[in-house]
Formats: sequence, structure tokens, C-alpha cells
Amino acid sequence: MATTTPAALPAQVSPPEFALSEHAPHEIGGVECWAFPVLPGEDGAVVLGPGADEAGGTLGLDLLEVLESARATGRTGELTVVPVAAGDVRLVLLVGLGDQSVTDFRRAGATLARAVKDRASVATSICAIAPDGALEAFVVGAMLGSFGFHWRSEGPAEQPVRQVVVAGVQDADSRRPELERALALGGAGWRSRMLATVPSNVKNPAWMAEQAVAVADAAGLEVTVWDEQRLAEDSFGGILAVGAASATPPRLVRLDYRPAKSSGKVPHVVLVGKGITFDTGGLDIKPAQGMSTMKRDMTGGAVVIATMAALAELDCPVRVTGLVPLAENAVGGNAMRPGDVIVHHGGRTSEVNNTDAEGRLVLADAMAYAVSELKPDVLVDVATLTGAMKVALGQRTGGFFANDDALAEAISEAGKTAGEPVWRMPLVADYEEKLASKVADADNAAGGAGAITAALFLQHFAGDVPWAHLDVASVGDSPEERYEWTTGPSGFGARLLLTWLAGPGSVAGLR
Repeated sequence: MATTTPAALPAQVSPPEFALSEHAPHEIGGVECWAFPVLPGEDGAVVLGPGADEAGGTLGLDLLEVLESARATGRTGELTVVPVAAGDVRLVLLVGLGDQSVTDFRRAGATLARAVKDRASVATSICAIAPDGALEAFVVGAMLGSFGFHWRSEGPAEQPVRQVVVAGVQDADSRRPELERALALGGAGWRSRMLATVPSNVKNPAWMAEQAVAVADAAGLEVTVWDEQRLAEDSFGGILAVGAASATPPRLVRLDYRPAKSSGKVPHVVLVGKGITFDTGGLDIKPAQGMSTMKRDMTGGAVVIATMAALAELDCPVRVTGLVPLAENAVGGNAMRPGDVIVHHGGRTSEVNNTDAEGRLVLADAMAYAVSELKPDVLVDVATLTGAMKVALGQRTGGFFANDDALAEAISEAGKTAGEPVWRMPLVADYEEKLASKVADADNAAGGAGAITAALFLQHFAGDVPWAHLDVASVGDSPEERYEWTTGPSGFGARLLLTWLAGPGSVAGLR
């Protein structure tokens, strides 16, 4: 099969560097920007956070009077910008913290990061009043609010601030593990978003497999890659059929992580991520508008790769295998056709009555392999799978299904904690009849309640393993800049999975 050489991707911007300090912002030399928290007070008044009065005195400014003139309320994400010229300092930022929840700190971090782009440094006392978990959230928000991607001949239009000093933190050395955890979580979100944003004239199945191999080398993971010949030998009929018409052949990637300090048997979790590097819809071709965002149809695969990359950094206590089936759903003379029957790994068959319902076909192969060959304790798949999920939940909440209540609760709680909220949807058994095919074990395009019937299709490949299916099509793209979400592909899911996998007892309860 002919292959094409991907275009060269230019160097991209990097996240800010972060440092902890016990000193107040105005006590730290060489900083270009200072930032202070603003809290709602009584009767519509506002309250300035730690260090603001002292900084104002240094500058000869009454910052509270500035806030009153701006009619500030202290609501989450509200920003008051005060230009100054005093030594190195050029900008003072007053950032609303609302109710001071963990979410508010994440959003404040993102708000601050956007305001200091193209600056050298900022020192902020926002985390001086942070409750448990909020320093982590602030750093994650500041990282992801800084995200950018470009392919401009003259370089990126803007750069993230180079350094963020988290100031006024008591006993800073003891908080360093929390900072390191935040950097791992934010870095995973950055990686998954970056992979989802890369254009498909670079991002084909082979390129994605190369990224996975690079991640494995850096993170100390075992890695295996199936090319098209090995996929055929091992009967991965779904992956091969979906990728048949593309000039770039399909791949399957396996990544394996084992905890360094484990003793005895530990739970084994398998993650499966949909890796459709571009989705034309195949012969049932999408309209132009529906195709415009399809470079991100491998978000599930990006999420799994990014999650695997960060497991060791978070000292994850369980064994994890990541499987990423990769294919481009293209149009051509050898494309799969409506009416074709696919034989999946393990022998189950699917009648293809819609070539644009391809994601479930590649996931089915990988899930069948996981159940038969890896025998996991828990199986989770992640995919931008159905437009129906976007109709149901809009673009701010992901959907998921689960055949195990304890697993469902763990996934839901992890989403809340991580700032990637998901809503459990029902596996309605009455819709099972919609999957019926006259010639195969199932129809790949049952229709009706589309997200539910897609989940029911996949459930057959989970066997009796506790399983969750994350359909993140609803949140695969952010329609606008909103706190830590930047316009375009979101990379949604990596923080959720890492919070679950590396959290205390969340997986252990499913032994």
C-alpha cells in the first residue's frame, strides 16, 4: 500500500515554568507582573487577598479604590488590570476568586495565564489562601489556559508567560509534591490537546504510533506496534476495514505500565482509545461542516497516550495497559461498503450499514483483544463516538456508560475532582433489539438513541469485565475560550483518568 510523507510540524510553544515561594509577590525581585486574589465581601464590597495592600503601598496605589472604581465584584474569573511602571513591575492583576472552591482556583489560574501571555514572569499570592487541592487546580488551570498551537511562517502569535511564581505559600518545600502532581496532570491535558489539534496532513496512523513510541521511551513503558501485516495475521478485521481506503495504513499500539513499588498482584486496568486520525465518514461521507473538526477524532487515543505518559510521575499503584487502534476513515476504491460484514478479533461479526459509524468498529477489535488476551480487572474505553452525545449534553459535559456501579461512581467522582465532568447515561436493554442484523452478530448503525445503541454495541466486546465507555464527542471541541479550555480540540479525559487511576483506593475497590 502506498504511503505519504507527513508535513513537518513547526516547533510549538511550551507551558510556563512554575516555582513556589514563601515570600509575597512584592518581595520577589525581577518579576514583571504581580497578581492578587479578590474576594466577594458583604453588601457588594470586595476584599483584597494577601500581599495586595503592601504591594499597593509600594506602588503608591490604593488597589481597593481601583477595584471600587472598576465596580469589581470578586466573581470567579473577573479580572482588573492595573498598568504600572515601578522598577521591573509593569502590570498588577486583580483576579476574582468567587466562592474559593477548587474549581474557582482552577479558573483563576486560567484567567491569570491568559492575561500574562507574552510576559516574562508573574508572581501571585492567589494560592496563599488555597484550601486542600486548590494549589494543584490553580497550576493545572494556569498551564492549560496557556495552551497554544500554531503553523504560522513567522512563529506563534503569542507565547505563554515564561514563569509563574506561586507566592505566599507557607512551608513551600512540603508543597512541592502537590506542585509536581499538578504539573503531571496539566502536562497530560496539554499533551492530549496538542495531539488532538495537530492537522491530519501530519497526523496519520504511523505518525501517531511514532508519538506513542516516543512517549514509551521517555516514560519507561513497554510498547508494541502492529502494522497492517500483523493486524491481518492477528485478525483485527475492524481496524483493517476502517483503514483500508487510506494511503496511510492502520496501526494498533499497546503501551504497558507496571508500578515500580508493587508487591504481589495488583489490579490490571486496560484503557482503549479511539484513534481515527481523520474521519471523512467513508463512502457514507460527511457534509463539509461535519468534516471540519474531524482531525480530532483520535482524541480518545490521544487521551490514552497522554495518560500512559504520566502514570509513573503520579506513582500510579495499579498496572495499566493502553491500547490505541489507529486508522484513517477515507474514501477510495477499496473502502468498506454499506452491507460489508467485518470479522472482529475473537470472531464476532458486524454488518456495516453506515461507514461513518467506524469508531465502534476499531474499538471493538481492541476491546476484544483486551478481554481475551489481557484479562483485565477493569476495562475503560474513551472515544469521540456519537453526535448524539453532544445533542444530549451540550459541549461542557462528557457522557459515559458503565456496567458496574462502583466503577461508575469512581469515574464520576474523578471527573468532578479533575475538572472534566461526566454524566452517566443508561445502558437501556430494551434498545438491544436495534442492533439486530439479518446476516451478522450486530448492525454497526443501530440508530435511534444513538449514544446508547453505540454503547450497547461495544458492551458485547467487554464480556463480563467491569467496563466503562466514555463518549466524549460532546466535549471533543471547545467552542470558545473558557477558563482552562481553549478554542478547538479539547483533549478531554486525561486528567479524569489520571485522577481515577492514581487516586487513593479508587481502582483497588474493584479487585
